[in-house]
Amino acid sequence: MTNDGSMKITGRIIARAWADEDYKARLLADPATVMEAEGLAVPTGIAIKVVEDTATVQTLVLPARPIDLSDDDLGEVAGGRPSGKDTWAYTRPLF
Repeated sequence: MTNDGSMKITGRIIARAWADEDYKARLLADPATVMEAEGLAVPTGIAIKVVEDTATVQTLVLPARPIDLSDDDLGEVAGGRPSGKDTWAYTRPLF
């Protein structure tokens, strides 16, 4: 789900869920069916989870670890200290 078309569909799904409580309930209960009905193909064997942030609960998504990066590469991607640099990398705060 990284191309422009799928991003537009995802945005439409989110906007509709904000406006329609019944739609949101269906999206939370069975996201793959809702997404497919909106035109997003969900590959066989892939489970989709939708969670809703609230004023008091925020979600941090921990992506799967890439299998082709070294530990040093992962440290740089994750906001660790870049190799060969004297300063710490800065990443945007979550909140």
